[in-house]
Amino acid sequence: MSLTIFREDGYQFFFFSREEPRMHVHVYCGNGEAKYWLEPETELAANYGLNRKELSDIERILGERKDEIIERWKQHHSDKR
Repeated sequence: MSLTIFREDGYQFFFFSREEPRMHVHVYCGNGEAKYWLEPETELAANYGLNRKELSDIERILGERKDEIIERWKQHHSDKR
């Protein structure tokens, strides 16, 4: 099961409920999907079909909304304990 955090500029930012504990976010659009680590720094973990422009757009959004994503991660994972 996944939890959508928000959608922006055609990208869906989400978490999977049962996945590894290291803080990260998945991003989906019609062309593919990417996974980004959020700690210790934002870093591309995996890319499935997205081009450099799409990754650049995603990284800009992550830079603007990283605090919000981290807060949602903490809320979501504290609810499961």
